Formats: sequence, C-alpha cells, structure tokens
Amino acid sequence: MKITVLTENISHFEDLKAEHGLSLYIETNNKKILFDMGQTELFAENAEKLGIDLSSVDIAVLSHGHYDHGGGMKHFLCVNKEAPVYINRHAFGDYYNGAEKYIGLDKSLQESDRLCYTDGFFRISEGLILYACNDITKEYDLGSFGLNEKKNGVFLPDSFLHEQYLLIEEEGKRVLISGCSHKGVLNIVKWFYPDVLVGGFHFSKLPIGETLKGYAEYLGGFDTDYYTCHCTGVEQYEFMKDYIKTLDYISVGKTLII
Repeated sequence: MKITVLTENISHFEDLKAEHGLSLYIETNNKKILFDMGQTELFAENAEKLGIDLSSVDIAVLSHGHYDHGGGMKHFLCVNKEAPVYINRHAFGDYYNGAEKYIGLDKSLQESDRLCYTDGFFRISEGLILYACNDITKEYDLGSFGLNEKKNGVFLPDSFLHEQYLLIEEEGKRVLISGCSHKGVLNIVKWFYPDVLVGGFHFSKLPIGETLKGYAEYLGGFDTDYYTCHCTGVEQYEFMKDYIKTLDYISVGKTLII
C-alpha cells in the first residue's frame, strides 16, 4: 500500500504548497483512493506536480463535513468524472468554529449524483470498510474544542456524527485512515486496534503537560504505528515522540509504503 500526502499544513518541498487541511492519495492492490480534498484546489495542483492523475481515482472518501477536508470536492468532481464520493449522511450540517465562522461544506453539492451517503457501517469493497462508530460509547470524551453545530438556531457542541473512518485490510494488515479523529483518537485506537493509523489526533489546542503526556503514554501502549498530521499540532507531536516510539509526522509530498 502506498499513501501520498497531497495537502497538509506543512510542506518541506519548495514546489509543493501547504494549507490548513488534509488530502491523501492511497494506492492499494486494487484501488486508487482519494481520502479528503483539502480546503481548496491545492490538492489537485500538488497531485499534478507529483505525477498523480486524479482522473484515474477509483473512489473518493470524505472523512467529515468540514471545509478543510471537503473544500476541494467541487473541483474533484470536475477533474474526475466517474469516481463515487463516499460521504456520511450528516456531512452537510451547519458546522461552526464558535458561533461566527462557518466551517461546513458547500451545500450546493449535496444533490450531486456522484455522492454516496453512508451511515454507520458501509462496505465499499473487499477490504475497504467505512465506520462512523456513532453507536459506540466513548470511554474518553475530550469535548468539541469550540466546534459547534447549529440546530434550530441554537449552537450546540458538535457531536461529530458526520465523521467516518476508512479501514483498509490488505496483506494481513489493518490500516485505519482518519481525518481529524474528532471522536477521540484514544477511543478510535481502542475500537479498531489497527496495525497502522494515519491521520490527525486533534490535539493542537491541548497544552503541553501532564494531560498530553498521559494521552501519549496511552497511545504508546498499543501495537500500532502512527502517522499523524494536520490537527495534531507540531509542538504536540514533538512532545509526544518521547512517549510514542512508533510516531511519525507526514507532510505534503511525503509517501508512505505500508
């Protein structure tokens, strides 16, 4: 399996730009997958520079209904004419950072016949399964970090019903792809016990200290290789490296061979 980072907050290549967001190009033995699409068309610009043909993508997956993961969806639907986009049925809700900044998706896209709405559990094909985990009790609840959903004119903490995770089972490995792990990466790793977890931990707003140390030690107790990014926070990543020996950070242009 090969995973190439098209969009992330950081780039170490002069010709590849970065933005706050995430987009991954995944090549399994049988499928070419686009997981998330950043917040702009940048994912496609970087893909072209990396020699990746997005028109040949077989399927696309949107991890959740935030602009920094689905802002490029309209562009993808233009450059790729056939691939279905698997998206949670709650993804077009009214999602906000606080009470002022709308961070949801372009609602004009919700009627597209290219969108395949999922709910809970969805098997795309052999070895490719989407999970929302909305019916599983969370042992650890870190809160919403100021992210809200507007319902009937009232702002409520986002419960992240719109988030889903892609489990890829191939050659004896369980590889879990997560956008931001809003439901709590501590919960997610316990729910799935993956061999590899790729995605953001949503720790960027956590201060460096004993709480983060405890989280890192907990994650380090699993037999999992972690490739984190985006909303984890670089400072938090650097701190956690001392407690998670199998932790690495992915950035724009980086390729993982799993």
